[in-house]
Amino acid sequence: MNISPKSQVLAVPAADPTAALTYFTAKGSFETDVADVAFDLREGITGFTLVDVRDTRSYEEAHLPGAVSLPSGRLASGSPEFSSGEVLVLYCWGPACNGASKAAARLAAQGYPVKEMLGGIEYWRKEGGALEGTLREKAPLYYTPQV
Repeated sequence: MNISPKSQVLAVPAADPTAALTYFTAKGSFETDVADVAFDLREGITGFTLVDVRDTRSYEEAHLPGAVSLPSGRLASGSPEFSSGEVLVLYCWGPACNGASKAAARLAAQGYPVKEMLGGIEYWRKEGGALEGTLREKAPLYYTPQV
């Protein structure tokens, strides 16, 4: 018996181009990436605030240039105060961390315009982005629980 494998890629048909346009256009309004953030920082383009949602120790050891610390686990309603109209670009550890997504939801509920930086600090570092902090490049690349 000769059984041909079925395509895993095409098992679900691609979306209609009009639906794809709607989806990917909307997706871009929720996300940015490491390369776009690096470009804007390098070119001195303003209008957004980088927000590191990792724990305070991790932020102090290494963070993106100019980022502010707002640990996701400590984010409560009514906090903090950001400039009106500034887009908040949130990042966490990397693709396996949902802290930025959770914080973005909480901040959006408070009326702040938000985007999530895909890849987090992991991909920022992998792509050679500059760091600030006490350890910079020597800081752990991944989350390590505090004991």
